Amino acid sequence: MCLIVFAWRHREDYPLIVAANRDEFYDRPTLAADFWDDCPDVLGGRDLKEKGTWLGVTRQGRFAALTNYRDPQNIRPDAPSRGWLVRDYLLGAESAPDYLAKLEKEGAHYNGFSLVAGDGEGLYYYSNRGGGPVSLPPGVYGLSNHLLDTPWPKVRRARERFRRIVAAGKNRPRVEALFAVLADGHRPGDEELPDTGIGMEWERLLASIFIVSPIYGTRSSTVLIRNNNNRMLFVERQFNNGSEPWMTARVTL
Repeated sequence: MCLIVFAWRHREDYPLIVAANRDEFYDRPTLAADFWDDCPDVLGGRDLKEKGTWLGVTRQGRFAALTNYRDPQNIRPDAPSRGWLVRDYLLGAESAPDYLAKLEKEGAHYNGFSLVAGDGEGLYYYSNRGGGPVSLPPGVYGLSNHLLDTPWPKVRRARERFRRIVAAGKNRPRVEALFAVLADGHRPGDEELPDTGIGMEWERLLASIFIVSPIYGTRSSTVLIRNNNNRMLFVERQFNNGSEPWMTARVTL
């Protein structure tokens, strides 16, 4: 997952609203979002290489999402898969604060990541590149491949568009409007781009909210909306080297 914008208790009627893109190499084998055969309470996509996931929910109301922290100079090839962090939280019974407290002790074993996890009662954030776990106050947040609310151009642009949609009217935020945010291919100027050690060509490629290239790009876009009765709408669109989805999953829990 390379971009997540989310509102936590920003609206009383819809306490959790999430819009997220997963960017990955096209040749990495992946299952589209569904309930897992071996864990039928878990809903989410699945990385077939390591059996983890980047975003998921459970029938009991647990939620977690992950982004990688872009730090190419410090990648350990022998590190455990970061997708296990979301998987293990969704499969477990620990509270989010307890899980993240344990993870803080073990976080150095992993390559850089940021993790958002919670349930109907609280939402929490932890990165192994930026301090200890924190309980998130009500607000609208953006996360890409750095720390929470790092003001990269794509994060600022997505968060502000998302904020306007979430605040508009008294009805449930429009799913199509949220997907329109995730489909934004605008690229900022070079002078706005961060220097994360990957070279200017890749900085340009990764600077848009929605990414398309010959070998790497946005593989899925996900919208999650939870109301104040803990009912959830989960919609995911799958892509493969293009801007038109080839599959859509829509589930109400």
